[in-house]
Amino acid sequence: MTALVGRHALVTGANRGIGAAIARRLSRDGATVTLLVRRRGSADAVLQELPGGTAVVEADVTDAEAVSRACAAAAAIAPIDILVNNAGAAESAPFGRTDAALLARMFAVNFNGAFAATHAVLPAMLAARHGRIVNIASTAGLTGYPYVSGYVAAKHALVGLTRALAREVATRDVTVNAVCPGFTDTDLTTASVERIVSSTGRSAEEARAALLAGNPQQRLVQPDEVASAVAWLCRDDAAAVTGQAITVAGGELA
Repeated sequence: MTALVGRHALVTGANRGIGAAIARRLSRDGATVTLLVRRRGSADAVLQELPGGTAVVEADVTDAEAVSRACAAAAAIAPIDILVNNAGAAESAPFGRTDAALLARMFAVNFNGAFAATHAVLPAMLAARHGRIVNIASTAGLTGYPYVSGYVAAKHALVGLTRALAREVATRDVTVNAVCPGFTDTDLTTASVERIVSSTGRSAEEARAALLAGNPQQRLVQPDEVASAVAWLCRDDAAAVTGQAITVAGGELA
């Protein structure tokens, strides 16, 4: 597949799960891919699956200055045509135990990191009059879930940023979209199952069934399915698609 030949993609949180699947898919579609990870060594397994020349830059996405430096290092390899803001994290707690520190952590990873990376790469995209920005949000960015109010609030903010920025840059051939997965077969969902087991005494099977109760397909989304949606948004023939929050969730929010 050659739809993205000649394009340079920067993917944050690309060392595992959805981020790794996105990196693999964009590379398979012809893009040169740079992985932005917190620790360089964490990307070794993904690097083994990608072509030689794939680069890695380091940054903790909660550190705006570090993100800016990492984006500059990636842009020195080649201009960044595609930015996928994938890095994220979730913490759960009843609202009564959701304090300002937890809320700040959720915004730092799920919103501020994407804001910082976008701020770093957007000027060059506007100058080139071409760019694709894809924010990996969540169905939590479109609806509410109990016990994760901080995470939900941060993902709603990310979807809001997506929609606002898409309108602002619409005349410059820069598109900004969000992909909103439901519960996906990743470490994040495994951790959610473990938390349910620990707090309720349910079995792992019962906990997983509880997570899937709202999914008409009654299954976890696969990371490659999310990556396929991202890859389509990055193509030139998706130029008319911007400001969207595309749900990949087995019909959960239909």
